[in-house]
Amino acid sequence: QVQLVESGGGLVPAGGSLTLSCTASRRVFNDYAVGWFRQAPGQEREFVATISRGGGETYYAESVKGRFSVSRDKTINTVYLQMNSLKPEDTAVYHCAGRRTILTMSPDTQADWYNTWGQGTQVTVSS
Repeated sequence: QVQLVESGGGLVPAGGSLTLSCTASRRVFNDYAVGWFRQAPGQEREFVATISRGGGETYYAESVKGRFSVSRDKTINTVYLQMNSLKPEDTAVYHCAGRRTILTMSPDTQADWYNTWGQGTQVTVSS
């Protein structure tokens, strides 16, 4: 297993942008599909976005489609979540999660498919 560390959270006004990073300690992370999930206080954890091991497949929750973009840089073992046009309802703790897959496997949108999780980073969007 690898350890995942999220960074890049913070406080931004509505309409602003943030880029979250999910960095792993080992290059084997490049064999992982990686998902982003978020959880607001008192709410269930929800899927945000995911990217396949090869980077060719990405999926998004309807609530973030067109505003968020997930990508990866394998040279530095990092997956990004670019968040634009942020809304107060995007406020949550954001977690990245990973699962080692074969190259042809599509990533999943269900949290229990992933077996490695980061501690999370807080994103707060003010109105």
